[in-house]
Amino acid sequence: QVQLVESGGGLVQAGGSLRLACAASGRIFTIYTMGWYRQAPGKQRELVAAITSGGYTNYADSEKGRFTISRDNAKNTVYLQMNSLKPEDTALYYCNADITTNTGRRPYWGQGTQVTVSS
Repeated sequence: QVQLVESGGGLVQAGGSLRLACAASGRIFTIYTMGWYRQAPGKQRELVAAITSGGYTNYADSEKGRFTISRDNAKNTVYLQMNSLKPEDTALYYCNADITTNTGRRPYWGQGTQVTVSS
C-alpha cells in the first residue's frame, strides 16, 4: 500500500510564502513523475507543477516565476515553494505521484493540504 502525505499548508497574507511537502511511503519500486494540483471551491482540479524523476519540470503559466517544484528522490519527497502568493492561489493542494509497486504502475493522490491567502 502506498501513501502520499502532504504538509506545509496554512494561512498566509498576500505576498507571503509557503513551502509544501509531500512524502510517499509504502512498498514502492519506482516513482516517476510527481506533481502538485489544486482545487478551489467550485472549480476543477488543475495542474500547478510537475517534476520527472530526472528533474524536468513543468509549470502552469500562472505559476511560472512564483512557484518552484523540486524533489528529493532519496526521501521520495516532492516540494513546492510558493512565493508572492495571491488570494487567487487559495485552494486545496493535492500531491500526485506516478508509482510502480508489486501490483503495477498507477497514479496515487494525497489527501490534500489547504492553502489560504488573505488579501
